[in-house]
Amino acid sequence: MELSTIQTKIHEIRGYRVILDFDIAELYGIETKRLKEAVRRNSNRFPNDFMFELSENEFNGLLRTHFASSNKGRGGIRYRPFAFTEQGVAMLSSVLNTERAIEVNISIVRAFILIRQMALENSEILEKLGMMENKYDRQFSDVYEALNFLLTKDKLQTNQKERRKSGFLS
Repeated sequence: MELSTIQTKIHEIRGYRVILDFDIAELYGIETKRLKEAVRRNSNRFPNDFMFELSENEFNGLLRTHFASSNKGRGGIRYRPFAFTEQGVAMLSSVLNTERAIEVNISIVRAFILIRQMALENSEILEKLGMMENKYDRQFSDVYEALNFLLTKDKLQTNQKERRKSGFLS
């Protein structure tokens, strides 16, 4: 299973990275209806942090932003989809015990891990950029202060001519 294909099916909803039931069903090669039946028969295995049903607003927003049309099959999607987190996908392997389901689950979990690693790397890069920005902002503020001093030096020298000189005078 191609990881890049799976990565395109992972969305962020309610702060979770999830994959929707119809995408999982497509990957498993089964009907979405059969996937939902299996999940409902084993609902005690899917707490809210493993799987949740999208609200109307979430679903409509997802349709507008991610899909050109909701006309899949006969008349489009009739029921709000289930969203499975990484843990929910792992639990699906115990509910759908076919060879293909196991292979697809392994690929999906690998895709979630890859996305998590990329997010960690990005956060590390952002942190380093922030540290560099702070460092160079301080250095540049010193440079700007020196430039301002040099630009205003002429003004200071005119003020110094008016002052009485001190020290050894010849």
